[in-house]
Amino acid sequence: MTFKQDPRVLDIFKNYPDNVQVKLNSLRDLIIETAKESELITSLEETLKWGEPSYVTKHGSTLRIDWKSKKPNQYAMYFQCTSKLVSTFRLVYKNMLDFEGNRAVVIKLENDVPTDILKSCIKAALTYHKVKHLPTLGI
Repeated sequence: MTFKQDPRVLDIFKNYPDNVQVKLNSLRDLIIETAKESELITSLEETLKWGEPSYVTKHGSTLRIDWKSKKPNQYAMYFQCTSKLVSTFRLVYKNMLDFEGNRAVVIKLENDVPTDILKSCIKAALTYHKVKHLPTLGI
């Protein structure tokens, strides 16, 4: 898998508080690791969309990650709100994840990251156009 990195993303990460940087860097690593493990993903681009670190593949839906000072105790993975992604995650992982409407999976800063669950969400987003016809997106 090829990985194209936008250096502006690292500048965004440097502007987060130290404790948030650690969490978002771990989430970034998880996104890259998940992409590398998927046979459906041949390239991953890291870029900025709406000023937020974003991850794009040829057959996927854009995945963004960010922390907002208005909600300082959490960070999130954002998905295209018109997709079936968050509604499917809510169905499959209803008691295991926190959500913000139909656009985000929210993670409290003090909580451990449910790695396997997040990897399945990440993979579904990055391969969305290949799995959107499958029940529960192949999760």
